[in-house]
Amino acid sequence: MTKEQQTPVGSGFGPESTVADVLKGIDLTGRFAVVTGGYSGIGLETTRALVGAGATVAVPARRPDLARGELKDLPRVEVGAMDLTDLSSVAAYVRSLESGGRRIDLVINSAGVMAAPLTRVGDKGWEFQVATNHLGHFAFINRLWPMLSSDARVVAVSSRGHFYSPMRWDDPFFEHSEYDRWAAYGQSKTANSLFAVHLDRLARDAGVRAFALHPGVIATPLGRYLSDADLIAGGAMDTDGNLIPNFGKSPQAGAATQVWAATSPLLEGKGGLYLDDVDVAAVFDSRTEQGEVQEYAIDPDEAARLWAWSAELTGVNAFN
Repeated sequence: MTKEQQTPVGSGFGPESTVADVLKGIDLTGRFAVVTGGYSGIGLETTRALVGAGATVAVPARRPDLARGELKDLPRVEVGAMDLTDLSSVAAYVRSLESGGRRIDLVINSAGVMAAPLTRVGDKGWEFQVATNHLGHFAFINRLWPMLSSDARVVAVSSRGHFYSPMRWDDPFFEHSEYDRWAAYGQSKTANSLFAVHLDRLARDAGVRAFALHPGVIATPLGRYLSDADLIAGGAMDTDGNLIPNFGKSPQAGAATQVWAATSPLLEGKGGLYLDDVDVAAVFDSRTEQGEVQEYAIDPDEAARLWAWSAELTGVNAFN
């Protein structure tokens, strides 16, 4: 993947386009999708949209009872238990999928956390945000690899929050420096993008392509850790504590870019790209302050380094 390939394709869609818009004319009957976080926020809208287009959708959930309640009215949805911060849980969930003997056509890694207080997870004490947003998904996709169909797409939901931080190679888990929740979030979102870059490089010869994206600013449970001061600073709340009506994108518009990434014919033969507002994003230019993706988040050398680091930490690498 080169900077030159990171160029808008003229999708005909934009920031207000919804999942219904991007799926118009697309039939997913017989296709099998997996959506992490597919029971909350834009993940829930993604599940609804894929089912509406005919797909069967598996939803691994940290809170499976809650997920079943949210999804109870949808046909062809299969909920299972998976905690991304527990690699044994990830492995167990994948084994449950393997027992069904089906090929997976679409995977959307939509689960995530944002701006969480310092929390350490697992027996190694990994920082919560990079563990959840990246390392858990890394292990998940590598374990799923044998089940992916020959034309599968893997979609990593990143964020423009990657602008907050590149990979912090000197101290990725904040073990030796003061914790900064936004830097931790930014690093994890940079990792999501780099993951897609290198997965696409490894998988394209097998027909599998990968994409990363910024879904937009949407009022969803992702903001559970934000204070009123955070919301005011971000423009979502006025100084009297009132939420701003119609702030950001609707969930239906917020889910559109990841659904487009997973299904659009315009992306046939492409991969390793970062998307925004239902199109390929432009690389950020510091001279003009224009562009939606930082060069460090699509750098192939950084992506290869991240892959090797992640494989060593998780003990999982489908491409060895």
